[in-house]
Amino acid sequence: MKKLILTGILLMFMVYGKAQSYMGFLTDNYSGVHGVISNPANIVDSRFKTDINLVGVSAFAGNDYYGVSFSDIFDDDYEFEDDAKRFPEDKNNLIGNVDVLGPAFMFNINEKNSIAVYTRARAFYNVNGVNGETLESLIDDLDDDISFNINQGDLYASANAWAEVGVSYARVLMNKEEHFLKGGITLKYLQGLGTAYARGTGLGVAFDADITTGNGSVTTLGEAAYGYSENLEEDLEDVEIVNGSSGVGVDLGFVYEWRRDYKEYTSTDSKGKAFTPKDINKYKLKFGLSLTDLGSISYDDGTEERYNFNNTLTQNDFEDIDIDELERFYGTPILVEAEKAVLPTALHANVDWNINHKFYLNFNTDFSLTSKEKTNRSRIANVVSLTPRFESKWFSFYSPLSLVQHSGFQWGAGLRAGPLYVGSGSILSLLVSDQSKAADVYVGLKVPVYQSRPKDKDGDGVLDKVDECPEKAGPEENFGCPWPDTDGDTVLDKDDKCPEEAGEVDNNGCPWPDTDGDSLLDKDDNCPDVAGPVENQGCPWPDRDSDGVLDKDDNCPDVAGTVANNGCPEVTEEVQKTLNEYAKTILFDSGKSSIKAESDQVLKDIISILNEYPTAKFTVEGHTDSAGSAKLNQRLSDARANAVKNYLIENGIDQFRLSAIGYGEDRPIATNKTRAGRAQNRRVEINLVKQ
Repeated sequence: MKKLILTGILLMFMVYGKAQSYMGFLTDNYSGVHGVISNPANIVDSRFKTDINLVGVSAFAGNDYYGVSFSDIFDDDYEFEDDAKRFPEDKNNLIGNVDVLGPAFMFNINEKNSIAVYTRARAFYNVNGVNGETLESLIDDLDDDISFNINQGDLYASANAWAEVGVSYARVLMNKEEHFLKGGITLKYLQGLGTAYARGTGLGVAFDADITTGNGSVTTLGEAAYGYSENLEEDLEDVEIVNGSSGVGVDLGFVYEWRRDYKEYTSTDSKGKAFTPKDINKYKLKFGLSLTDLGSISYDDGTEERYNFNNTLTQNDFEDIDIDELERFYGTPILVEAEKAVLPTALHANVDWNINHKFYLNFNTDFSLTSKEKTNRSRIANVVSLTPRFESKWFSFYSPLSLVQHSGFQWGAGLRAGPLYVGSGSILSLLVSDQSKAADVYVGLKVPVYQSRPKDKDGDGVLDKVDECPEKAGPEENFGCPWPDTDGDTVLDKDDKCPEEAGEVDNNGCPWPDTDGDSLLDKDDNCPDVAGPVENQGCPWPDRDSDGVLDKDDNCPDVAGTVANNGCPEVTEEVQKTLNEYAKTILFDSGKSSIKAESDQVLKDIISILNEYPTAKFTVEGHTDSAGSAKLNQRLSDARANAVKNYLIENGIDQFRLSAIGYGEDRPIATNKTRAGRAQNRRVEINLVKQ
């Protein structure tokens, strides 16, 4: 009996495993068709043109009751029941799976659509609610034939195997600069290969040993049900696939990428169509969310047997119980239709950080959505993992660090080298820990066909996909074509405002015009819209005073004059007469050259007239009568002429326009014999100097 119980315990707890498959490998952007396992959206915008899986196997084993040292189990003297560490709880749980991915392929229909088809065989087994604390006491007491009690309580166990054929479709839902979203769905046809399950309520065993006779009694308690598919009813060696054992399953998933640096790898052709290389990862952060294994398998001819275990047996009878002879001790079971096998439905969340083009850090969590306290439910263990990885087209290496429900911390490693992928989510923790509770491994072969590197034949940095001149280098802004110079004036058409007419570099490729037709180009013409002589920088000569004499020839450009007088006003005889009439009225003190005050107005009138002829020169002449000596008269006439001249200069008349001379009594204009005549001879005249 001791051997039977220990063997059962060992088998139960060593099949515990993380139900996740291919730990670490699925975080790789080069996992290809494997991407549909965790999220069907992964296959679109893939780094593969197509990816063909030949075969891949992933298996997991472990438990939350026994912890072992991986290196010790190979020692010849290792005794499992004595050397393994035990971790009993009131509810120990175990889960296990084997995942075989058979022939499978994915390919991109176009930039926005991808499909995958795969074949897969899977097996799950779960035992939940084993009372490890009671089990612990049982193991310690088995060496002594003494009484013991097992108070198991409720217990659920199931084993399911099936094959599936899946068809996945994924599509890009949004591609808008920094934001990229894709979604996918997988529809699966499920072929059941067999199911077996058991559940118990209030289970217990009480062993009352009889040391004297060696034949104690065993009291069993509780109710239980055992269900199985038709093909498991007889000997397992004769298991066959039965009709009516099928179902459907669905996976759904979405992936969002934050493409911070989208401008660095986005090219646009002349029609405005954007292009991004297919062979590189474009995201800085990627977020994935998926729901997998929605569905179940029905076994039409499956049977469930229900027993009431409330009975007392002898020790010998209890040890002789066979699973096929339960009715011998507990009566005829109640037979009902077997429960359908529910798939291990799970929610997966994933965040991937692109540290640079080769190194990544992935955070992933897998959360079971199936209850471990319901009948015939396959389930995964909840897992949180952090996986750093190095990733390139032909080689990747990753090392997941995980916290696994019931099994604690696991540390693994894996690699992908071209067609080969191999790894384990627990290999490193197995090597360093003396109480490992889980182990897993996977290996497989595939035929990857990678997206090719976009070509750039002319090496101008513009990919041929958007290069309108792929054989000739040109700038990106001209879509890979060299800028033309249609008119051959060395100014490229992009900068040439007259691309079809040769011109000057300084005039943006246009010839300099001569708008006014005066033979002087506008660039040198100060008056480009009005014809003018070259010597005046293309401007017409002005005539500011409008006297018909151009300013360049006008000695008085601001005062109207006559052509004959070079543009200056002419002093007419009438003006000359007026001047002298004014001048003759200038009064001096008797016998002196000082001008009397009452002559100021006359002098101002003279100044006003002189200002009207700014270029005319005048002589101020002084005259006397014949009274007195001729010498004195001469001196007096000089003094009086200069006195008038000085007065005029002091009041604004240019000194270079005036001269003064005294004639004394030499030029009388009347007789000196009369007082009236002498008065006329005492005078000052202002006469024009003829040029």
